[in-house]
Amino acid sequence: MEKVVHKVLALKYRPKNFNELIGQDIAVETIKNSILSKKLPNAYLLSGIRGVGKTTTARLIAQAINCKKNFVQGEKCNPGEYCSCKEINEFKNLDVIEIDGAQHTGVDSTKELIASCMYAPTTVKYKVIIADEFQMLSKSSFAALLKTLEEPPPHLKFVFCTTEVKKIPITIISRCQRFDLHRVSIKDLLENLNKISKIENGKISEGALILIAKAAEGSVRDSLSLLDRALVSQDIEEKEIDETYIRKMLGLADKSKLLRLLNFIFQGNQKESLESLRELINEGVEPSNFLNDLLEIIYFIQQKKNIGNLDSDLSISESEQEAVNLMSNNVSTSTLIVFWQLILKVLEELSIVSSPILSLEMLVVRLVHLEGMPSYEDVLESLKKNNSSQAEVNSNVTIDRENDKKIFSNETDEIANISKDQIKNTTQAKPILSSLNPKNLPKDIIVGKISSFEELILLSARKKEIQLKYDLENNVNLIKFSEGKIDISFNENLDKNFVRNLSKKLLEWTGTRWVITLTKKIGKKTFSELQSIKKKELLDQEKKGEIYKKFKNIFSDGELLEVKKED
Repeated sequence: MEKVVHKVLALKYRPKNFNELIGQDIAVETIKNSILSKKLPNAYLLSGIRGVGKTTTARLIAQAINCKKNFVQGEKCNPGEYCSCKEINEFKNLDVIEIDGAQHTGVDSTKELIASCMYAPTTVKYKVIIADEFQMLSKSSFAALLKTLEEPPPHLKFVFCTTEVKKIPITIISRCQRFDLHRVSIKDLLENLNKISKIENGKISEGALILIAKAAEGSVRDSLSLLDRALVSQDIEEKEIDETYIRKMLGLADKSKLLRLLNFIFQGNQKESLESLRELINEGVEPSNFLNDLLEIIYFIQQKKNIGNLDSDLSISESEQEAVNLMSNNVSTSTLIVFWQLILKVLEELSIVSSPILSLEMLVVRLVHLEGMPSYEDVLESLKKNNSSQAEVNSNVTIDRENDKKIFSNETDEIANISKDQIKNTTQAKPILSSLNPKNLPKDIIVGKISSFEELILLSARKKEIQLKYDLENNVNLIKFSEGKIDISFNENLDKNFVRNLSKKLLEWTGTRWVITLTKKIGKKTFSELQSIKKKELLDQEKKGEIYKKFKNIFSDGELLEVKKED
């Protein structure tokens, strides 16, 4: 009685022809066309992540170029007639040589291999060398291959497989026909898993298969290995495998519980958030998987805010979509960005901390307090109220709410990175002007008067306050100027610290405090715009004069570009 040997699913369901390859339509079509047209390259280079079909494709190429029938179009060999296809498929053909690059790194092994392949094949048309993990060869081995790759004997073909194409010298790549095998989509993996589970009479839910397809990360072999593991458990326990079991098997968190945890965080409920986290940890959730799942949900929330549709995503159920939709209405984009950055940072720290669980708990605490910080508008309002209540500041700055958003638009990221306590400290800090009492001014400061807006610009230039001068010229619209008081409007390019800097400098230069009022009233054009208008008017005036007419009669191609008037 013949002993039945168990074969793992990844080997049992290895593709036997090009049509069975999953998710590599473009590469397969090109390879098939080259074989049908008999335009074979000297060497194929197949690159891609683990488990996408590199070695399988290499063996199919060896079969296709040596089969007596039309293997590419699916013609089968005659039962009684010898053909190399079966031998190649079972790794028994002597003319199809498979080597592992990790075991044949030395140049001597490469030289021996090339020397043995110079002889004509015995049973097939082409000798084929399939080199797996090709990037592991040494520099000397690569160099030894160059001449043979460029001008091989007519009967010799190479097929190289690699997961790290960047490690292969460009001189080798240029001598090969390269094919990049892509990650297989969740949809294609799910379809393949469904088909195989039915053949194997496996009792496994659709949701469980989706989790497996997702966990495989685009690798067909990984998906089949996980399915094999799940079906073995099903054989033992004799019950249907569901999502809960797969999550435990993979160390994944239940999405509904993750959403519940996030909801507590958004509410600022530290106690419930930590209890939810500990519940997930007690269920055996792996820390890195937990953080990646958390990142995924944050991505879903942001996607809902931007696109408004998650129906096409196979990895999230209808009930989970409803929870995501609700959260997307109650959380800002800036908060989601901060959450994303903090989670990524903790994900990097997991490899260096002694207790990943403690890192997770501290992350949750930080997220709770970040979400509990004041809103953008509240921060601005608090800043205005606090500044107006400072006894040491006599300058009254009126800021319109619509213009607030323009001036402080660049502060959004900064505010988002400050915790609630940090914001409190910021709003309670004393302004810079508090230390600038006229009595305490240095003796070398020249106290003077500024009687016009133009004088203020000139003084800024003389004092080498470049940013201040630029803002006064280009981003400020003067409404009213009098000694000790300036009324202005502004554009969205105005520096966020403009008012503070101007108040400070005016106090230094004049010895008195100035009142600076910002308003949304439409003021005059900017100083730069007014200067440009004056120059144009002067230019147009001169062009109407007799001197310009005489100039044009003599120099017809000449043009008046600028007029300078002496004082």
